[in-house]
Amino acid sequence: MVSRLVLGCGSVGRTLVSELADRPGTVLVCCADEHRIETLRSDRVTARLADPTDPETLAAVERSIDIVVVADDDPATNRAAAELAREHHPDAFVLAYAGEEPAVETRLQIESIADRLVDREATVAGDLVERIGEASMRPRRLRRVLRSIDGPLAVVTHDNPDPDAIASALALCKVARTVGREAEICYFGEITHQENRALINVLDVELRELEPGDIDEYDGIALVDHSRPGVNDQLPENTPVDVLIDHHPPRAPVEARFVDLRSDVGATSTLLVEYLRQLGIEIDETVATALLYGIRVDTDDFRREASTVDFDAAAYLLPFTDESVLERIATPSMSAETLETMARAITNREVHGSVLVSHIEELHERDALAQSADQLLDIEGVRTTLVYGIIDGTVYCSGRTRGATLDIGETLRDAFDRIGSGGGHADMAGAQIPLGLLGENEEAALSEIVHDLIVERFFTAIDSRPDARSVGPFADEGGDADDEGSPRD
Repeated sequence: MVSRLVLGCGSVGRTLVSELADRPGTVLVCCADEHRIETLRSDRVTARLADPTDPETLAAVERSIDIVVVADDDPATNRAAAELAREHHPDAFVLAYAGEEPAVETRLQIESIADRLVDREATVAGDLVERIGEASMRPRRLRRVLRSIDGPLAVVTHDNPDPDAIASALALCKVARTVGREAEICYFGEITHQENRALINVLDVELRELEPGDIDEYDGIALVDHSRPGVNDQLPENTPVDVLIDHHPPRAPVEARFVDLRSDVGATSTLLVEYLRQLGIEIDETVATALLYGIRVDTDDFRREASTVDFDAAAYLLPFTDESVLERIATPSMSAETLETMARAITNREVHGSVLVSHIEELHERDALAQSADQLLDIEGVRTTLVYGIIDGTVYCSGRTRGATLDIGETLRDAFDRIGSGGGHADMAGAQIPLGLLGENEEAALSEIVHDLIVERFFTAIDSRPDARSVGPFADEGGDADDEGSPRD
């Protein structure tokens, strides 16, 4: 429940209190105007006759405060009240009214203390309420949770982290350190994609590859760019989570002390930019470059699911970044093994209408699946690709679409969530299926069983999708690709 404290209650404050009183949460008004207090109490608003500039007034407020509104008509009173609010409630969001005709110096002083400053000319009650809504409270709640962690924090990315996950973890570690908490970027699996390795090497990002049991060394757990322990990471499923920040819509309820799940932005990095900005944390070149690259990759250079918030975050980061460093990260060299893996994917391809499915034997680099799925989209007439391979007893799949109405993220969820996990974006997604469910089989037989399972479930999911008009047998522009056989032959 949101707890609000109003210090001073002039004409603007009275209007604002009327709006706040009708909203969920609590409101306590401290004001030195006896007539105003009586009026508020008659309206069933909790109000105390107290000087908002007296330290004892703030000391007498026993509850934890999420938002402080400084709203007297006198500028000097507001300046003193804002100073006390910041001193007594350092994690609260402070919104301050400048007062009637404030001197320039006084206005600047209030502005330096408050998180947001408003004046009469720019103030409408509804607008003020929005300014102190959920978006303003999130950074303070995050900081409060981080401060409550007694020891080191593990910021855990999903397995084989991509630039968005790495950048988000880097930024969250920076936020944690501002409240005196040690934090470390942690991951399971391997980082094999050339661009991901380049990001780490060029920016000299420190990460820890976790082994089973290592997580017990940490007093706090944060998840970034994914939302459920044990799903796309190797944490135990019952791992308690302190902080969770992600932009992917979850398929099941998630739990954490602090949760920020917003699927209306294109990258988790965008959300971390918001925290850095609202908490007034200085952004260095390394963090800015990583975040900007994370946004660019996850939005496909702002061509995929990018919102105005993503553009705004990128514009904010740009002055802090080094374009030459971005170029070095974006154009790394490709290993011979990756090229060989992509060649095998091309050789093993099966095309059904505008859908291409391929598999890679002896897969060593999981990220090669995504690169192969990307490259196979360049084949004429192909609009959807799915490439799979096996590593350490798990089948990994990578799917892509281009110019198709099919939502590949939802398709992979429909196909594989019951036997593993799957999901992602409308045009890029992945899935994981543990081999244990298939029982003991000879290698050759297992390969055939996996192939039949993947292809059957994938095309069944495509057939059931209402958005599948432009793929497989639903292709509306016949002739784009030769049908090399029924997907279930």
